[in-house]
Amino acid sequence: MNNFKCIIVDDDEIDRLTVLSYVKKFKNFEIVGVYDCAQKALDHVDDSVSVLFLDIDMPGINGIELRKKLSTIPVCIFITSHPEHAVESFELDTLDFIIKPLKLDRFTQTINRIEEFLEVRHKASLFESSIGGDVVYIKDGHEQIKVKLHDILYLEALKDYTLLVTPQKRHCVLSNIGSLLKEHHFQSFIRVHRSYAVQKQFIEKISTQEIILRNNFPIPIGRSYKNDLKQLL
Repeated sequence: MNNFKCIIVDDDEIDRLTVLSYVKKFKNFEIVGVYDCAQKALDHVDDSVSVLFLDIDMPGINGIELRKKLSTIPVCIFITSHPEHAVESFELDTLDFIIKPLKLDRFTQTINRIEEFLEVRHKASLFESSIGGDVVYIKDGHEQIKVKLHDILYLEALKDYTLLVTPQKRHCVLSNIGSLLKEHHFQSFIRVHRSYAVQKQFIEKISTQEIILRNNFPIPIGRSYKNDLKQLL
């Protein structure tokens, strides 16, 4: 996994140093700037930055306004003493919102979320899918990987991405699960959960709570999708 470049912006010196010391505990994260005001960050930040650790209540440009100006940076983590800003912050693609005082165990949870989000985002950016016949061609870097549609056990939703899961591998494509299921190539799949769709022919067993697919893959059943399964039976 590549290093993720980060900046810290907070007008309180102790809080800046606390965040800095915590970030340094995680080898995949590289601090490229620590600033006591938003304007200094704006003067120095570049496109290589992946993560913003921002306070909100700062003189001049506050953290909310700074995030708006740096909206192209993938991850924003607000660390603040003002919980009343939470709703407003999440309208700005905020990945996490932490209330001070910052504790290491809570920060570790945030780091795990960042790694998971950026890893999926990175993989999806490398993959492009094109559908033709009974196969999906997935572009991985400069290579084309052919995935046979009848080898895909199920689809798993990850927000704007979808995992195509075969017994051998999980492939990630930049398309939401709803859009994929509208393609006529995916008519053999049935939605069984908000996050899952399965190939009908791979269903081995259906209980009240889950579906067992070939090779003993368990898939949860969403309450609102149970009627679809009854029709299938």
